[in-house]
Amino acid sequence: MTLSVTLLTERERLAQRWQQALAKHGIESQVVAPSDLASAVGNRAVVIDVDGAHLDADDLLSTIGYVRASGALPIAHVDRDRDALEDVVVELCHGLVTSDDRDVAQVAAALSRRADRHRRLRFEFVTVSPVGDDVLAILGNGDSSLLRRPIDASDDGSEIVSINIDPSATKATLLLKSGASAQLTVAAAQASDMSNGSADIAIDGEKLGARLRELRLAAGLTQAELARRTGIHRPNIARVEAGRHTPSLETLARIANAIGVSTTHVLVSRES
Repeated sequence: MTLSVTLLTERERLAQRWQQALAKHGIESQVVAPSDLASAVGNRAVVIDVDGAHLDADDLLSTIGYVRASGALPIAHVDRDRDALEDVVVELCHGLVTSDDRDVAQVAAALSRRADRHRRLRFEFVTVSPVGDDVLAILGNGDSSLLRRPIDASDDGSEIVSINIDPSATKATLLLKSGASAQLTVAAAQASDMSNGSADIAIDGEKLGARLRELRLAAGLTQAELARRTGIHRPNIARVEAGRHTPSLETLARIANAIGVSTTHVLVSRES
């Protein structure tokens, strides 16, 4: 099924910018006036022209909230200072906030994956936890869980030598040092996440912050530029890098994407 995106705007120039960026990735689009919000959510993603629609704070929250509640992926486009947006707006949009051509191009390139409603049913990455010997499973939508060993009846507790994800990405096979193997399914990972009551990864916040700072500097980015790219206020980024706050996986994914690396690259240090 071809992905189609609604452009909620009356500004022809903005619509053309998005249409050109989307077309490069084979994504269809249709333009809908902000006043016709009801017809905008038939597609899997909706770009909301925040400034063009002249939405006040309450109207913006209502519009984006309606789009998300209707099952579509909301994307906020702002021409003014994006730092002026409330944090809840950025969270509602899963960090998908754009303002210039580079932002539009980056979101358009990632949209097929981000708008995939079934990505929560597939593994993105499975590894040994950076803390302890639990198994860390990350799903395609950014949810994550720590699974205590033994994973199944075949898991004898010996060292995990390798982990192979099935082509369907719905199960992973853990090869153990003893020669035995254990099986992990997406359903088991989701059940573990629900029992933990959280999708956050219990990792050392100080080490994570140092790792993010190292990657940001290697990419030649200032905290201010990273804040602009992610929509996260610079003081909050400073708190993460200083180890005073451990971000959720979704926030971590936003930061990693803005730096230009995968979440996996952040979680797995060069020494591991």
